[in-house]
Amino acid sequence: MRKLLLFTLSTLLAGSASGIQAKTHALKWGPAPAGLPKGAEVAVVSGNPEKAGPFTIRLKFPADYAVPPHHHPSNEVVKLLSGTLHYGMSDKLDMAKARTLTAGHTVVMKAKMNHWVHAPGPATVQVSGKGPFQIVYVDPKDDPRTK
Repeated sequence: MRKLLLFTLSTLLAGSASGIQAKTHALKWGPAPAGLPKGAEVAVVSGNPEKAGPFTIRLKFPADYAVPPHHHPSNEVVKLLSGTLHYGMSDKLDMAKARTLTAGHTVVMKAKMNHWVHAPGPATVQVSGKGPFQIVYVDPKDDPRTK
């Protein structure tokens, strides 16, 4: 009986893992919203970032991609899924003071805290927060929506 129970549990867990993997592959990728610099791609994992409530998105950044200093009205949890991500909590993108996030690690960007990110090579990040998602640039000239 115990062996049957262990077999059943391991089968269920394996099925759950493959189901999660299948959902990951089923994400629909497209160009990132206009509020981000061109070149990034986005996929919605859950929720709707344009509406009130929790959401999770994934972003693919090409090599040498940067999002200039900005902030959001709510906390943002950033988990690096692949690649390397440099970031800083400041009003200016200063690589000399950058921190480095490696795959599997997470950083929380607090609400209204100015921060920036730079991907030296291709990178995929997962961002979770509460919508509606908004990005406010420190320097309005950095806002790609105004170009």
